[in-house]
Amino acid sequence: MSTTVTEPSSAPVKPQVGLVLSVVLVMFGCQMIINPIVPALSRDLGLAEWQIGLMISSAAFTIMIASQFWGRKSVSWGRKPVLVTVTFLAGAASAVFALVSWLGMVGLVTGVALFGLLVLFRGVVFGAAMSAVIPTAMAYIADITPTEKERVKGMAGVGAMQGIAMVVGSLTGGLLAAMGLLTPLIAVPFIIFTAAVLISVRLRPDSSAELVRNPPRISPLDSRVWPFLLAGLGMFTALGFVQIITGFLVLDRYSTDTRHGALLTGVALLFAGLGTLTSQVGIVRRVDWRPSRLLRIGCSVALVGYVLMAMDISYPLFVAGVYLSGTGFGLAMPGYTAGPSLLMNKAEQGGMAGLINANNALTFIIAPTLATALYGVWAPLPMLVAAGFMATVIVFLWTHPRFKRARTVPTVGV
Repeated sequence: MSTTVTEPSSAPVKPQVGLVLSVVLVMFGCQMIINPIVPALSRDLGLAEWQIGLMISSAAFTIMIASQFWGRKSVSWGRKPVLVTVTFLAGAASAVFALVSWLGMVGLVTGVALFGLLVLFRGVVFGAAMSAVIPTAMAYIADITPTEKERVKGMAGVGAMQGIAMVVGSLTGGLLAAMGLLTPLIAVPFIIFTAAVLISVRLRPDSSAELVRNPPRISPLDSRVWPFLLAGLGMFTALGFVQIITGFLVLDRYSTDTRHGALLTGVALLFAGLGTLTSQVGIVRRVDWRPSRLLRIGCSVALVGYVLMAMDISYPLFVAGVYLSGTGFGLAMPGYTAGPSLLMNKAEQGGMAGLINANNALTFIIAPTLATALYGVWAPLPMLVAAGFMATVIVFLWTHPRFKRARTVPTVGV
């Protein structure tokens, strides 16, 4: 049955947008606080590069299998129950991760037990919480943006929060790491628990009229969306290589010790976030580009950044490459997320958002482990492979007919 959905008035919607996006900011910001110190932490805990890659891959696997579940639940349960549940879960997982890391540093937990606990709480449990954040935010944005232009800018808002999170989180992580590697680990659960309490009190529950009882699952083979998923698969495979290798490249090329390396890694990731923020706030929200154009230009800019990062160059030039890679992804992401959502009706938005998030996570199952293994063979090799993936995506974006067709928002059906 098809029904007409009345647009929410601006009074209740605006505070909800801010609160939903604040969860994206906090969760990704806290993730980025930890990311700069992971390579240095692994060295202090006596873990090999492949073990860190496997920990990240386990989180990605969890996100892949849980994303569409959470995306559909955000439509059937409502945003508040989903976001409150996962922020408390993420806070608890982060607290245990900090405790286990401290036990490893003082030698009370070592070897297989240490590695297993880190994978369980940073990989599986934290990954399960993170899997809900983006699908819930994307489904909400899709509900309140009826036109292509508004949808692209709305999805850019979700990406902008991730860009801000990368900037603030990377800078905070690097600065806190200068006071000791445990400092950022202790800070993260306090930040997440504070956010959990805030949204528990402030986030408005969805009315029963806004919920969809049985939202459908979206097949990855759906002809409307698989070209976007394939392009995203290549994009995020390249990103998976870059994100895990950046810290090791900085440590081995430019740093004198693990603490110094964590600080330099934080600065590099800060510029990646600045690039994303520049794209999504300074460019995407000011131009009227279609999703396909955003994808093509964004992937091309990111490719230039990857080639620079693969070269044995000075640290400032390396950071310039990181900035370009962030700028390119900042341009491409709104096209990748808005494009398929424009082909879905209201009941399908949660499933579609979850499918995109699962698709992104799929690449991080293999990419970090493979990238760290290739890094052990030859340091520039993972970056060159990432550039190859991105070049292939660019060719696909220029040749597949799906990226040449007009986009329209379908009639909403529930």
